Amino acid sequence: MYRSLTHDTTLQAMKTSLAGQQAAITRWNTELALAGRAQRGTRALLITATTADTAAQNRYATARTALTSAKQTLSKAQKQKPRSTAVVTRAKKAVAAAAKTVTLRKTQAQTASAKLAEAGKASRAALARVQKAEAGVKYETAAATKTRAAIAALPTAASYATQAATLSKDVVNQVRPAFKVTDTTQVYGVTVNKTVAFAFKRMIDDAKADGVQISGGGFRTTQRQIELRTINGCPDVWTAPSSSCRVPTAIPGRSLHEIGLAVDISSGGKTISSSTAAFKWMKVHAKQYGFVNFPAEAWHWSISGS
Repeated sequence: MYRSLTHDTTLQAMKTSLAGQQAAITRWNTELALAGRAQRGTRALLITATTADTAAQNRYATARTALTSAKQTLSKAQKQKPRSTAVVTRAKKAVAAAAKTVTLRKTQAQTASAKLAEAGKASRAALARVQKAEAGVKYETAAATKTRAAIAALPTAASYATQAATLSKDVVNQVRPAFKVTDTTQVYGVTVNKTVAFAFKRMIDDAKADGVQISGGGFRTTQRQIELRTINGCPDVWTAPSSSCRVPTAIPGRSLHEIGLAVDISSGGKTISSSTAAFKWMKVHAKQYGFVNFPAEAWHWSISGS
């Protein structure tokens, strides 16, 4: 029957998965935006750190060159004949100053190199974050696309209605010989065969959601069918055709009511007619749940239309 438990459960599970995938796509896109912003920030810091490191290394190299030059000047002053104490003293001071500058520039160069390394590490981490977010978006988008395709591939209401019509005669033929009263169950006070109970319940629920109240009379015993044949003025209980009764009533043993596969639909406590809102709703939707109308009786709906 259409809207079977399996189909509804599968569809609901797919919709839940799709909602989760769409939420994940949103989260990953948000993360991608944040990661991109962070990457741009770390890239700017890396450029600044690279520039600073280059400058620091150049200053360190210049300081070392200056120290070498100062040492050479001192060496010349010490070898000068006659030797000038003042010149040597100045040269020694120049060497000391140059050495001090080298130490300072070395420290600055080391600091700049460390900052450059940190900036490089941060930049790589930011890039990895971006790549992870991109992969997340790609994965969840592919998953959502696959789920949408799976939902679209589920059988439609029309295909289920066609299937129900095709199978209805087989269902009747299979159910009738082995039917027992215990094969029935109550659905909102209406006794029906368990094979149609879920679909019947969904039909009532969906009609209610559309503002249409549906109930009715389902299963009845063979004895009750005999009584109705008499009440409805059938010329003969066992042989007269249904059409010969004042109210069409099937011969006992042939009614789908006797196996719980037919329901006389009522709405608001009254049997429906072709002019009622309930009939109009049933006419449009009932096939989706496997129920077909018997044309001569607006109220009579079964899995085979008989």
